[in-house]
Amino acid sequence: MKKALITGITGQDGSYLADLLLDKGYEVIGVKRRTSLISTDRIDHTITNGGNPNLSLIYGNMIDGGSMHRMLLEYQPDEIYNLAAQSHVRVSFETPTETCDVVGMGTLRLLEAVRNVCPGAKFYQASSSEMYGDNPEHPQSETTCLTPASPYACAKTFAHNIVRNYRESYGIHASSGILFNHESPRRGETFVTRKITMAAAKIKLGLQDKLYLGNLDAKRDWGFAGDYVEAMWLMLQQETPDDYVIATGETHTVKEFLHCVFDYADLDVSKHVSTDSRLFRPHEVPLLLGDASKAKRELNWEPKVKFKDLAKMMYDADLDNLQKEK
Repeated sequence: MKKALITGITGQDGSYLADLLLDKGYEVIGVKRRTSLISTDRIDHTITNGGNPNLSLIYGNMIDGGSMHRMLLEYQPDEIYNLAAQSHVRVSFETPTETCDVVGMGTLRLLEAVRNVCPGAKFYQASSSEMYGDNPEHPQSETTCLTPASPYACAKTFAHNIVRNYRESYGIHASSGILFNHESPRRGETFVTRKITMAAAKIKLGLQDKLYLGNLDAKRDWGFAGDYVEAMWLMLQQETPDDYVIATGETHTVKEFLHCVFDYADLDVSKHVSTDSRLFRPHEVPLLLGDASKAKRELNWEPKVKFKDLAKMMYDADLDNLQKEK
């Protein structure tokens, strides 16, 4: 039985990846940060009612290199998926030091533990389309120049480059997935797509009246997180490690996503939605559009869920959950 270790297992991507690997017969070790509140809601279906015997949850922290060394020494995983992050771009402007420590230096600490404890393990790094920043070249590919435009993007760029350095310097099987925006019903409620679908469901049920948003003209390449974790797994099944863009190849504005959801819910955008300048980023990224032709060619990977279906899926899930709570 293969053994995989996932940092950030309680996040959106970590939960979908855990589902995928457990279905494939893996033993999964999930690393979660100690918090005073219960943070396992995205993986509750795998740990309640006896749980899945092939899933273990352990405490760890990306700022603690010693804990990483110990967990690799104890579990000796075949595959390591580094998904842990402070991943909110707007928040990274408020907490730049923490963001860079967790996202950038945390990756380096984990790579050092891999190099010293289990150098034969395969390593996946969650890189981000935010690394491209406001580079006018599009669509963006693996060779597009990185021009990060936020502390989060700067930290991800450092992590991306240090992974490549360890791959080339020490022969570690380390691959990076440059994932463009990927959403789901498990997306955090502070991210704009989930903020929209949750607000629409609450307005529909009379629980909320107004929704305030930032830049409605920002264009993003949005896919389904469940599709994207399959690409992560495929990267570590390759004989040679490499970097891959994972994207749909379509770009849509926040305004398009908003109208898609509100039209589906039969709600009037003009009545319920306003913009708030305080929600704009200090440095806006106008357009992200990915070229995933390399992943399609070498990994035989294709996105399955379309833009409108994703929006409807997220709204339906939020509406259903809110109705159950009433």
